[in-house]
Amino acid sequence: MSPREDDTPRRGNQPRRGTSRDLPAGDTGPEETGEKARGRGFGIGDARAYTPRGRTMAERDQRTRSPRAGRNTDPFRPALQVLDGGRPQRGRRPTVEPAEPKDEPRTKEPTGKEPARKEPARREPPRARRPEAEERDELRQRRERTTTRGGERSRAAGPAKPARSPRTPLSVRTKQARTKKTPGVSRAVRAVAAEPPKLANPVRRLRLGTVLALSLFVMIGVRLVVLQVASSPGDAARLIKLREQRITEVTLPAPRGSILDRDGTVLAHSVEARYVGADPVLVKDPAKTAAILSPLLGVPQSKLIPKMTKHTRPGGGQSRFEFLAQGVDISIGEKIAAMDLSGIVVKQDERRDVPGADLAANLIGFTGADNSGLEGLEARYDSLLRGTAGKQEFEIGKGDLNKPIPGGYQKYVEPQPGTSVQLTIDADLQYEVQRILCEQATSWKASIAGAVVLDVKTGEVLAQASCPTYNAAKAEDYSPTDREDVPSAIVADPGSVHKAFMIGAALQEGLITPDSSVTVGPALERGGYRFQDSHVQPKGTKMTIPGILALSSNVGTILIADKLGKQKVYDYQQKFGLGKSTDEGVLFEAPGKILTPDEWSGSASGSVPIGMSVDATLIQMAAGYSAIANDGVYVQPHLVEAMISGKGGKVTPAAAPATHKVLDPNVAAELRTMMEAVVDTKDATGTQAAVAGYRVAGKTGTGKRLIDGQYTSSNYGSFIGMAPAENPRFVIAVSAEVQHGTGGDVAAPAFSKMMSFALLHYQVPPSVTKPPKFRIHP
Repeated sequence: MSPREDDTPRRGNQPRRGTSRDLPAGDTGPEETGEKARGRGFGIGDARAYTPRGRTMAERDQRTRSPRAGRNTDPFRPALQVLDGGRPQRGRRPTVEPAEPKDEPRTKEPTGKEPARKEPARREPPRARRPEAEERDELRQRRERTTTRGGERSRAAGPAKPARSPRTPLSVRTKQARTKKTPGVSRAVRAVAAEPPKLANPVRRLRLGTVLALSLFVMIGVRLVVLQVASSPGDAARLIKLREQRITEVTLPAPRGSILDRDGTVLAHSVEARYVGADPVLVKDPAKTAAILSPLLGVPQSKLIPKMTKHTRPGGGQSRFEFLAQGVDISIGEKIAAMDLSGIVVKQDERRDVPGADLAANLIGFTGADNSGLEGLEARYDSLLRGTAGKQEFEIGKGDLNKPIPGGYQKYVEPQPGTSVQLTIDADLQYEVQRILCEQATSWKASIAGAVVLDVKTGEVLAQASCPTYNAAKAEDYSPTDREDVPSAIVADPGSVHKAFMIGAALQEGLITPDSSVTVGPALERGGYRFQDSHVQPKGTKMTIPGILALSSNVGTILIADKLGKQKVYDYQQKFGLGKSTDEGVLFEAPGKILTPDEWSGSASGSVPIGMSVDATLIQMAAGYSAIANDGVYVQPHLVEAMISGKGGKVTPAAAPATHKVLDPNVAAELRTMMEAVVDTKDATGTQAAVAGYRVAGKTGTGKRLIDGQYTSSNYGSFIGMAPAENPRFVIAVSAEVQHGTGGDVAAPAFSKMMSFALLHYQVPPSVTKPPKFRIHP
C-alpha cells in the first residue's frame, strides 16, 4: 500500500467514475467549500491528472488495440474526467479488480482498517440520467469483460498479485444488490461470445479479386489454345474464308523518280493527280455508273462495266477494289468525287509529266497508265525509276470503301520512292539541236532525221534529237514510227562517212602516209558490180589522200582497202565500234551488222570499204569519229551521269565508260588534218559544214536505209564532223532520209548551225590557226 493511500487528497475526495451525480446536498464534504463552493469549474490540469481506476489491463488493451496500444496513458482520460465531473486522485495507481464470487456482492463493506468515506456532495446542476436498467446492463457487461479477460491474462502470466478494490459508491452497490444472477451460467462464458465476421475486410477483397482475375486469364488462354491447336480443318477454312471476305487490299504506288538533265533541269517527273477506283460489291448499277464515268475518264464503258460488276479475285475471295483510271486530272477527280456515286472512290495519285512536251521525247520515252515505262529511257531504267509499290490491307465493313474498321486487322507496307536518273543531256543544247534538225528536215521534206552531239573527252551524249518528234504527255496520239529515236534505232548504210575509218586503218598500218597518192580511174568492177566516183577522174589520174577524202573518191578508197585486206578491214570496223550496240542507255538500241571475212562476196571488196553492205546507226558512227577526235582512243558513249536515291537523295555517279585504243595519237591527228579538206577545199563535198572562226574536220556520206532487209529508194545522207579540228571538243553527227540530195546538201548545213551553237554555248575559244592548203592532185 502506498504511504499516501490513507491521506486525504489535496482537492478532497472526488466522486469516482461511474458514480451517481445526484447526491444529497448534505453529503457534501468539507473539501467542496473551496473552489467549487466559489462556483469554479474543473480546469485542464484536472483533466490531465485523471487516472482511470477500476479498469483491468485487459480492458485497456481491448479498448486501445492499435499500434499505440502499448502506451500507459488512456487517450480518453480528459474526456471521461469531464463527463464524470470528478477530479483525479493523484499518487494513486489503478488496480486490477479480481473476479468476484457468484454469491457475493460486488461492493466491499468498509472495515476498521479502512474507514468508510462519505461521498462529497456535488453542487453541479443535475443532468438527465439514462434509464436505470440501461445503466445497470452496461455496468454489468463492462465488469464481466474486465473480470474474464483479466482472469485469462492472470492465468497465462501466473498468480496475480491481489489488488485493492476501489471504493464503490452507495448508489452503485444498491443497484448491484438488486441485480439477479442467473444460476449455472458463468460470466466468463458470456464474455467470450463469438464476434460477427468482418465483411469489409480489404485483404479478403484483394484476394478474391486476384483469384477472379487469374481465373479469367486462364479461361482466355485455354480458349486460344483450343482455337489455334484443337480446331478442325473445317473451322480453320471457315475462318480463313470469312477473313478474306472482310479484308481488302489496296496497292500504294511508289513515287516515280524524275529524269533530269546534267544541270538538274526536269525533263520528266511525276505530279499529283487522282485515281478512280470501285468496290464491285457496293456499286448498285454498274451500267449506269459506267455511262456517267466513261466520258469523264476517257475509258470505254465496255472496259468499266466488268470492273464494277461483282467478281472473284484470282487468288480467291470476292473483289473489293478495282482501278478504273489512274493519273486523272485533279479537277476531273474532284468532279467525280462530288457526284458521290455508290461504290466509287477517288484518291490521291500521280501522273507522269513532261515539262518540255516534245523536248527529247524520242529519247526519254513515256509511261503507261500505271506509271510503268514503255519506251525510251523510261523503259530502260523503269526498275529504278518506279521504286517499290506499297500495300495496305485492312478489314472493311458496310461503310466507306477505304475506311478500316477501328481495331480491326491492318497491314501497311510503306512504298519506297523511285530513283531519279540524271542524264548527260544539256537541255538548252538539246532544244537548239532539235529545233535546227526539224527545220532542216522540213525544208528538205525528209521522212526522218537524227542528230547526236558527243563530248569528245568524256563520251557524254550532250544532245540526241529525232525528227519527227511527239508530245510525250500524249504519246497515244502518235504512231510508233513517229516515236522512234532515230540515232539509236534507225539502221542504214553509212555511205562515205565510213571511208574515214579505212584511211585511218591504212595510216595506222603504215600502208599510206599523208603525202601518199593513189592512181585512180573512172570506175572499178568487183563481182560484176561497177563502182565509180561522183567526180569522175580520167584513167591514170593520181589523187592525194586529202583529195580522196575531199572528193569522196570510191575508187581511191577501194584501192586503199585492197592493201588492208578483208581481215584488217573487219578488225578496224570492230575497233571503231561497228557491229554491236554502243549501250549508251536507250532501250532496244539497234546493234547494226558488219560482214565477217567469211561472209564477203565477190563485190564485198568494193562495197564494204565505201560503206555499202554495212549496217550501222548514227550513234555508232558518231562514237567512231569521236575516237579520231580523241587522239585515237574510243570512249563508249553514254547518256546517264548519275543516280539520285529517292530516299535521302544520295548521288551515285554512273560507272566509268569503257575505252580502248584504235589509232596512235599522231595518226589520229594526221587523219583529222586531212579531213579538214572536206570542208575547206573548193568543190569538196562538205563545204556547207564550215563554222565561222573554227577549223572543222569531217566527212559527208550518202547511203541507203535498210528496212526489213530491203533498201529503200531514198537517199540517207549524213555528215559527221568535229571542231575545233586542231583540238576537238565536240563531235556532231547529222543524218536525214530524203528523196533527192546528199549528205553534203542535207546534213552539212544543219551540222554547221548545231556546232556553232555548241561552241558558243560552252564558250570554246576560236581557232587561232588556219587550216593548211590541200591539193587534190600531187
